[in-house]
Amino acid sequence: MKTNTTGGPVSVRALGGPTVLIEYGGLRFLTDPTFDGPGTYRLMPGLTLTKTDPAPIAPASLGPIDAVLLSHHQHPDNLDGAGRVFLSEAPVTLTTLSGAAHLAGTARAVTPWESIELDRPDGGTVTVTGTPALHGPEELGTENIETVAGEVIGFVLTADDLPTVYVSGDNASLLLVERIAERFAPVDTAVLFAGAARVPVVFNGALLTLDSVQAAEAARILRARRAVIVHCEGWAHFTEGRAEVVKAFAEAELTGLLQDDGAG
Repeated sequence: MKTNTTGGPVSVRALGGPTVLIEYGGLRFLTDPTFDGPGTYRLMPGLTLTKTDPAPIAPASLGPIDAVLLSHHQHPDNLDGAGRVFLSEAPVTLTTLSGAAHLAGTARAVTPWESIELDRPDGGTVTVTGTPALHGPEELGTENIETVAGEVIGFVLTADDLPTVYVSGDNASLLLVERIAERFAPVDTAVLFAGAARVPVVFNGALLTLDSVQAAEAARILRARRAVIVHCEGWAHFTEGRAEVVKAFAEAELTGLLQDDGAG
């Protein structure tokens, strides 16, 4: 698993699974920290998740982080044991209402469309806005999905002198992407969690995240200049990987949006 870096005014570096380092406005953000080695996690009787790949970087190698953007706390493919240790040392973790209550410490809740301003080191602010997300098939409805899969949130980063960055979190709903696009498109950089995650015992194996075709469509809806596709390697329940992403973007005539050899 190679890391991937995109340059320009916004630097995005994929670190395996859903973990991404974003340097924006002089601040360093980390999404969904997952640093454990390969192994199996038992969530409940009959439900386990298996990590197949090691993290390509150790937390100590990251340098200082100003804020963690945590899409949700309840699943180890988005927050594992080493990730929880990392959170304990982070200045602030922005996450869901339930995540903030569960994690306590420096965790701070952000609700959909709520904005929080973070001071930049050289003056000015970065605005972090929560965006809605659904961790399952939208036709089941938000309440039914959250009862089983829990709350999830995405994020948008904006600043007066910088392009917009969208981080989807584990969102499976293109209808929600359309709502986000109404407020923020065009988006310069779309960090999209894909992988077509499925677990047979949850929602009868329905998608829990975007598949590759949907990720390409999300990039189109957002009118993104570039797309960084993550959350598509390293876990057994990710049913699509980098090859499917490349194929889907090619078929949508959006290959130019993908960065280098992509992000896993």
